Amino acid sequence: MPRSRALVTGLTGFVGSHLADFLLAETDWEIHGLLRWRSPLDNIEGILRNERVHFHYGDLRDSSSLRNCVMAARPDYVFHLAAQSYPRTSFDAPVDTLETNVNGTARLLEALKDNARDARIHICSSSEVYGRVPKAMVPITEDCRFHPASPYAISKVGADLLGQHYAQAYGMNIQVTRMFTHTGPRRGDVFAESSFAKQLAMIEGRQIDPIIRHGNLESLRTIADVRDAVRAYYLLLTKDPVAGSVYNIGGAHTCKVGDILRDIVQRSDHVYRIFFEPDPARMRPLDADLQVPDCSKFKEHTGWEPTISYQQTIHDLVQYWRERVKVHSHLDR
Repeated sequence: MPRSRALVTGLTGFVGSHLADFLLAETDWEIHGLLRWRSPLDNIEGILRNERVHFHYGDLRDSSSLRNCVMAARPDYVFHLAAQSYPRTSFDAPVDTLETNVNGTARLLEALKDNARDARIHICSSSEVYGRVPKAMVPITEDCRFHPASPYAISKVGADLLGQHYAQAYGMNIQVTRMFTHTGPRRGDVFAESSFAKQLAMIEGRQIDPIIRHGNLESLRTIADVRDAVRAYYLLLTKDPVAGSVYNIGGAHTCKVGDILRDIVQRSDHVYRIFFEPDPARMRPLDADLQVPDCSKFKEHTGWEPTISYQQTIHDLVQYWRERVKVHSHLDR
């Protein structure tokens, strides 16, 4: 019997690489990854020579490359994770963000509609679509109205609605997730908690002064581990998927960004005091500051629960950056 085939857009990214690791460990599927020719391969070094992994070069901006990728992969499952995923960057490059995340999703769905209409498809939206939520609406359910607070969030509203539209208009088996804050090893250093861990590692390595620069520390977040997130995505497409469904997914630990910063710094035995310094460049013009989910709909449908503790996630994130900083300091010598 032939193996199932999964197409993962954004395979080289933070979430895509963890999803590939999960699928290799937990299934016998073939994994087909969409990546750009210039994509860094650091996150997937361990699977580059795996015979079950196949790479397809393309770009969400190029319809023909997406069509060629879909036709070559012939997927049974599609995880659409590729995006311009940095909210702060979207304020500087709003048109680029919209082009990649909205039009790119539309191009991919067109390619799937024409060449893999029977595939089970995951469109990765974001909790950022909810934006600035009144306290009375917290925890946030899937019925909460959209109030996006960044061009990135607006782009994810577009991708979210496109997924629902293609499910309804063309009978495609598409599910949409609105994932809340998730982190862990390989998290990009443009995100707050990963930036804190990287700065701490650089302080410990005496590469920078003992000052951690930060943005808004008052924003409230519910934290999940990326490894729990990708397990949720697998269940999304394999546990009796309902076409057109939309789900919140998130962790079990809620805290302010400032609490995460202090938890990261407390993991250091650095002998000098570490100072915190606000950095205007890290502040968003408008912030989504109450990101606390109600995930009961997804949990009831799939049985998913987060299993990796917040403390373990923070430990693994700090250790990841310590190793990265150590490796690069050796290369610079």
